Amino acid sequence: MFLLARQSGFRFVLLLAGIIYSSLLYASDPAWNNLKQLSPGQQIRVVFNDKKSIKGQFQSVTDDVLVVEAHGSEQSLSRDRVQKVALHREGHRGRHILIGAAIGAGAGLGTGAAIDSDCSSSSFFCTGNKGKAILTPVFALIGAGIGAALPARGWQEIYPAH
Repeated sequence: MFLLARQSGFRFVLLLAGIIYSSLLYASDPAWNNLKQLSPGQQIRVVFNDKKSIKGQFQSVTDDVLVVEAHGSEQSLSRDRVQKVALHREGHRGRHILIGAAIGAGAGLGTGAAIDSDCSSSSFFCTGNKGKAILTPVFALIGAGIGAALPARGWQEIYPAH
């Protein structure tokens, strides 16, 4: 009888410790605290546990609730329902264009140098040392075009933070 009471008491202590630990972990979730860095009006996307999502403007956040303005009304979203929150980030199209142009220019310069170095009496095609001058800007334009075609905007996941 004493052994049974002792095991039950031990199980109760373990259960109580688990409840306290999970409540402390829930209250001090650093990933959820990332939401407190947002400013009202920022565009966010919220994904729920059932995989449905909404997009709207961030309004406020507490330890238990995220408030979003979506579809013309404020919605209070319980933390228990929220699986992910992503922040809409600005585009980087100019950076993509510059990187594409630099890669293209490098490829054009290398290709032009290879063609120019093969100018001999037995070569089939000889540019007379103009390959670099012609292919560098052509490949740079092609690279810039590819950079411009890349997606410029996206979503940055802020909850849960990885």
